[in-house]
Amino acid sequence: MTTNSPETNHRNTRSLLFALLIGALMLILTLCAALTITPSIAGTFVGVSSPTARPLSWSVAEIAKPTYTPALVVHPLSWSVAEIAKPTFTPYPLPAFTSTPEDPPTSIPSPTNTSSPLTMNIVEDSGGAASGAQIYSSKPLNSVQSYSGGKYILVSISQQHLTAYENDQVVYSFIASTGMGNSTRIGTFSVLDKIPNAYGATWNIWMPNWLGIYWAGSLEDGIHALPILPSGDRLWSGYLGTPISFGCVVLGVDESLQLYNWVDVGTPVVIKW
Repeated sequence: MTTNSPETNHRNTRSLLFALLIGALMLILTLCAALTITPSIAGTFVGVSSPTARPLSWSVAEIAKPTYTPALVVHPLSWSVAEIAKPTFTPYPLPAFTSTPEDPPTSIPSPTNTSSPLTMNIVEDSGGAASGAQIYSSKPLNSVQSYSGGKYILVSISQQHLTAYENDQVVYSFIASTGMGNSTRIGTFSVLDKIPNAYGATWNIWMPNWLGIYWAGSLEDGIHALPILPSGDRLWSGYLGTPISFGCVVLGVDESLQLYNWVDVGTPVVIKW
């Protein structure tokens, strides 16, 4: 068995310590190098792959409100009930009178006398009462015709309405207009005559579908259609249902024709308030 001398052991110990020292220094240098390079590399990767997070913050900013321009809105059609005041009635102006009446327009048929015993004449304005047509008759004034049929006519001044009955059944019911200022007479009368187109010389107007019912002096009041002026226009058109006439009972054009064709001479006519 071989043993080392104390000097040899001492040399070996120093060599081992020196080697350990060198190794420790190398380890320290390696760690320092690693600590220097790692943050730089880490920062490079952080900057590329994931942005640096910043703390959240807020502030109040004043932003101008945009100007509003309303768009055109199309509303659906709708309706409602409105209360509109009834217009004030203004009588239709009458034509100027002349001492010699004008000839009727060619579009207005002349009156005929095929079935009536009355003679129709165009006469001067006699200045009589403002009512009806001026007719010369060979019969006594206000003569009552005998009648045995079941027809009769009822005129209501307060309601401005005419109702025709036959055997107590309503045949016709029409809006009517009576005389201004209560100039239509109240009472029980009868149809005295039927004339297709009567002429009112006092006002130079034609009155179609004439049904004479009573006499007012030398003039006869009756039931007829809206009068025709020399111009061809209808006097009082649009005012039916309002007292507008000079005493007669005025009906619409179609209504007066229906009544004219239905009624008989002698048919009773009752006019009440």
